[in-house]
Amino acid sequence: MKKIIIPVFISLFLAGCVREITPSDAIDTNTLVQTKEGLTNAVNGAYALFKDHVPFNGTSDDNLMYLRQYFQLADFASDDIVCGQMTTDPFMNSFSLNHSPAQTNTRYFWYISYKIINDANTVIEAAAKNANPDASIKQLIGECYFLRAFAHFNLVRFFAKPYTIDPTAPGVIIRTSTSEPSLKARATVKQVYDAVVADAEKAASLMEQPRGVQYASKEAAWALLSRAYLYMADHPKTIEYSDKVINSGRFVLTTAATYPALFANAQTGTETIFCIAFTALEDYGKFGSIASMIYSDGNSGWGEEFASQSLRDTMSSQPGDVRSSYIVPSKDGGGVVQKKNGIEMYYISKFSFQGNSPTLSSPIMFRLAEMYLNRAEAKAKSNNVAGALADVDSIRNKRGLSGALYSGVLPAGKTVLEVVLKERRVELAFEGHRVFDVYRNKLPLNRTYWGYHLPGLSETDINLSQQPAGYANMVIPYTSNRIIYYLPVDEVKTNTLCTQND
Repeated sequence: MKKIIIPVFISLFLAGCVREITPSDAIDTNTLVQTKEGLTNAVNGAYALFKDHVPFNGTSDDNLMYLRQYFQLADFASDDIVCGQMTTDPFMNSFSLNHSPAQTNTRYFWYISYKIINDANTVIEAAAKNANPDASIKQLIGECYFLRAFAHFNLVRFFAKPYTIDPTAPGVIIRTSTSEPSLKARATVKQVYDAVVADAEKAASLMEQPRGVQYASKEAAWALLSRAYLYMADHPKTIEYSDKVINSGRFVLTTAATYPALFANAQTGTETIFCIAFTALEDYGKFGSIASMIYSDGNSGWGEEFASQSLRDTMSSQPGDVRSSYIVPSKDGGGVVQKKNGIEMYYISKFSFQGNSPTLSSPIMFRLAEMYLNRAEAKAKSNNVAGALADVDSIRNKRGLSGALYSGVLPAGKTVLEVVLKERRVELAFEGHRVFDVYRNKLPLNRTYWGYHLPGLSETDINLSQQPAGYANMVIPYTSNRIIYYLPVDEVKTNTLCTQND
């Protein structure tokens, strides 16, 4: 009888657990396969790992949560969010690019990602004992393949070079069995992507009974494949899987009237493919919510990071665009936008106002608009200018820009790829895409504006038309080693086959 013990130490590869579904310190995996209820509880437990504050390294910390780390590690390193003050929170390493193998947020993200993978593996192995699973059981197994693919995909994006830069570079450790040896080397980037694709395809083949957008579905697996193939620069496959989602008939782009409420009502949004569902009881408030650092109504949230001038300038070139509704200026009694340490305070509300709470949302991980933009980028790179612009116009037409469509004509001096990437930046802002979109396209990230990503400087020290000597993190080339994070010290020290990033 196989037991999975709840671990109290950090290195996940030494042990993993299925979240407890019985009042015991261990789960009999034979129980999982005997009932649909047992499997359902185990799978639902894996989803909960995306949003729970799981004890880490023997302690509990309200700031540690998969999704909080996911968005901070991505967006705080981008040119969409500016840091308003110095802090000892490890997310500061994303702003400053002063990465460390010992920083708590990457260590936790690695740890909890492999817990999710291990839980998925445990369910897959338990369900394999059922010789004739019905459609509902196959759905649950498929969801686990999806979760394993999604977790591996996010790990390789944060901890390894983009596929388009070097597919032979060290990736992450692929874990597809609970019985694998603790010591295991990193697979290449290509091998990880191949594993993600294989798992997502398997997931799609199994899932025929969708349980709602808070759980994986066939379309969610297709959406993951669309994104993965986009990152691999496989344009035909990107278009194929984007088409599958778009033509499924399950999702509809929100309109200019309904878009401002999409993220507050993610679970019922017409373009939500997959979200992580939070309830009112899971509103973490000022301590630990995703919104806590980027929004404040004066009572809730710290509100110490803001929408950057760079992004706001990009969005201001499109008057009437309802997507700017998620950027909220903090004004004084006279209507003047307030400043914090010389930085204008423009809060970000994409992770707020579910149930009218300023700190509650159900973050959308895949949605229909991305599928149009994935397809547009693939078409742009396939020299299908008209098709790419038509996909971009499909988005713009629903965002208050029906009078400013491209209608097959490129703006003067712009390439079709530039048009598509600009639309991606505006549409998907703060959703964890920007840094990956820039670097995988072998572009520099320009953060030439005042903010605390520039330690030691003040606002008056900076000539924004010229990068000061010694501050290379203002304009980050895709060739920089700091576009990815160090692997956690825990993994490298205990897994002697695992090499560290440069």
